[in-house]
Amino acid sequence: MDFRDSPEEAAFRERLRDWLAGVAGTYPTSGDEYWARQGEWHAELYRAGFFGLSWPKEYGGQELAPVYDVILDEELAIAGAPPRPSLGYLIQGLGHHASPELCRRFLPGMIDGSQRWCQGFSEPGAGSDLASLTTTATRDGDDYVIHGHKIWTSYSDVADWCLLLARTDSAAPRHKGISAFVLSMKQPGVEQRPLEMMSGVTTEFGQVLFDGARVPADQLVGAPGEGWKLAMTVVGHEREPSTLGYAARYGKLVRQLAARTDGAVPDELAWAAVQAEMLRLHVRRRLSEQLDGVTHGPQGSLDKLLMTWVDQSVGHAALAVAGTGDQEMFGSYLYSRAQSVMGGTSQIQKNIIAARILGLGA
Repeated sequence: MDFRDSPEEAAFRERLRDWLAGVAGTYPTSGDEYWARQGEWHAELYRAGFFGLSWPKEYGGQELAPVYDVILDEELAIAGAPPRPSLGYLIQGLGHHASPELCRRFLPGMIDGSQRWCQGFSEPGAGSDLASLTTTATRDGDDYVIHGHKIWTSYSDVADWCLLLARTDSAAPRHKGISAFVLSMKQPGVEQRPLEMMSGVTTEFGQVLFDGARVPADQLVGAPGEGWKLAMTVVGHEREPSTLGYAARYGKLVRQLAARTDGAVPDELAWAAVQAEMLRLHVRRRLSEQLDGVTHGPQGSLDKLLMTWVDQSVGHAALAVAGTGDQEMFGSYLYSRAQSVMGGTSQIQKNIIAARILGLGA
């Protein structure tokens, strides 16, 4: 396949490189400092015309082909700039399931960075088995009242809004009684409990407790009981590596480790190089399919599983080459351990692949 840029893509890449040359080094790329300034970085990207590239113009995007997002991810990694904030799965969730009124109200602020968002899905007792969630939404006049507990909620402490899943019908089958809401995080009844990660990051994840928080009924996404459909749209896009910007960063980290290696190349680094190149080519195949109009359903689980393998291979290579003394490299190893859990465990992905792609019985 020919992966070379078209003239239009090459011009975009050059314009992006010129802009990054002046700003890339001014933003941190990891740790608490990165998370603290991620909103600022989001707005900077948008103002320069480099965020929301493939999203609808109606809501502030540019409606370019998905290849431009991949070019952006590649050049951000090469320049040593922070990754673009990962919001595509929320955009897809609202875009596919929310009313036109809700989309016009909320998507522009999500895309331009003027409003921060989080995703209220996982719970202490409902992670990969999301359908067992117990957070409730009870109708009270023109509102729903929320009670429950969410966990692993990225950016919850800075979010203005949350795309929340809650149970509205306890008598319905598990998947049928769940609804989705757009909930304000700046209100009474919302309690934040930050979670410190073993890598030392303190501001990425949080627990959120809801005790009487309220959501106007017109901020229900879709109809009551349709939350599971939205959830499947969101996690399907969340699991695609082409929307996450990781593939280019794995390759860059492998090259950095290779530059620090004298003599024989450690087996861990050699294997990480193979894995990173595999994912790079896989992402391009997925991109080619998107450009041809092919949509992916359960194949997102295959993407997620491959990405997990690559992330953890590169993490092991970082540990083998740099040891525990290099804080950033050791942090890469520690963070990679979570990849087989977040976004759906590897065991769940294998079950989906077996049942829905390979057609194997239970």
